[in-house]
Amino acid sequence: MTPPIVAVVGGGQLARMMAPAATELGVILRVLVESPAAAAASPAHETVVGMPSDPDAVRALLAQPRPDVLTWEHEHIPAEVFEAAEAAGVPALPGLGALRFAQDKIDMRRRMDELGLPNPEWAPVATEADVARFLADHGGEAVLKTARGGYDGKGVRVIRDAGEAADWLEAAAAGGPRVLIEAKVPYTRELAAMAARRPSGEVVTWPVVESIQRDGVCSEVIAPAPRLTDVEADEARAVAARVATELGVVGVLAVEMFDTGEHVLINELAMRPHNSGHWTQDGSVTSQFEQHLRAVLDLPLGSTEPLAPVTVMANVLGGAREDLPAALGDITDPGAKIHLYGKDVRAGRKVGHVNVVGADVDDVHRRAVEAAAIVRDGGAA
Repeated sequence: MTPPIVAVVGGGQLARMMAPAATELGVILRVLVESPAAAAASPAHETVVGMPSDPDAVRALLAQPRPDVLTWEHEHIPAEVFEAAEAAGVPALPGLGALRFAQDKIDMRRRMDELGLPNPEWAPVATEADVARFLADHGGEAVLKTARGGYDGKGVRVIRDAGEAADWLEAAAAGGPRVLIEAKVPYTRELAAMAARRPSGEVVTWPVVESIQRDGVCSEVIAPAPRLTDVEADEARAVAARVATELGVVGVLAVEMFDTGEHVLINELAMRPHNSGHWTQDGSVTSQFEQHLRAVLDLPLGSTEPLAPVTVMANVLGGAREDLPAALGDITDPGAKIHLYGKDVRAGRKVGHVNVVGADVDDVHRRAVEAAAIVRDGGAA
């Protein structure tokens, strides 16, 4: 019997964290890494060095023994990769028909409107006059976004004057990413609902989490989201399941949402394992990384039941400490699970995370944040 082969485009930490799950499932993980020093290069079973834009590298990724499926750890996938996979007879999941809604925010917003799913008020804009009209209709303040390429706070700005959109509008007119504008939602917090779907149609969802953002970057995730009523949780999980089904997503899907205090509004989509799901490694029966592999291989999906009343994930961003493994000897909390990405430390770069499980949300949150601070800087948060 030949073990299944899953080919992954992207050599970052998400592909890195698929490797242990693949090993446990008896799956060969073949990863297209950007360099031999990429985060996923050492734990992957097989690697091909190159970029998704390099046809030779993509051909090598799809070469014999041919992978059973091709998947991704980021959305920045050229259409030529899908064409190469089709020519090689390898399913590409999630397919371009679904992935485009994670690649392009204008396409996503239009599709959510068509499905009657909860969007903030928004509009595509091409001129400063378009922006000025929207601002006038929405209290003089709005959120401007580039349709493609933004993440971790990039490609997003709050504006109060149409002139603040001029550079992006000029870039769009010259062939750059299109621009959209959204109402500034008076939300109380950010939530994320994660689902997984396999080709045969089975869909599962995890508990809804609260995502705490600092400077536009996810800092902590609390699972399940505190003070969320059963009705609100069911609404958010139903939205994620419907998005996965209606868009034909195969694999893991994260739906980032705004909690307005009365209902949820969709913020963004990610069709891959996601930062808001890292808690599942230690807090759920099935991690998002194992589930993604199960889904793209059309295997029965695993249980998403939590293993403890509360799990908190705290991101480790690059800070004062350069030798991150040295932190392992400094962590005295036996319940702190450290996950390092094998990446060079740069200020603000995601280089690891910490998971802590327990029964009291305040205690678990404090312990996770303190452990992450020790890994980052060697001291308290």
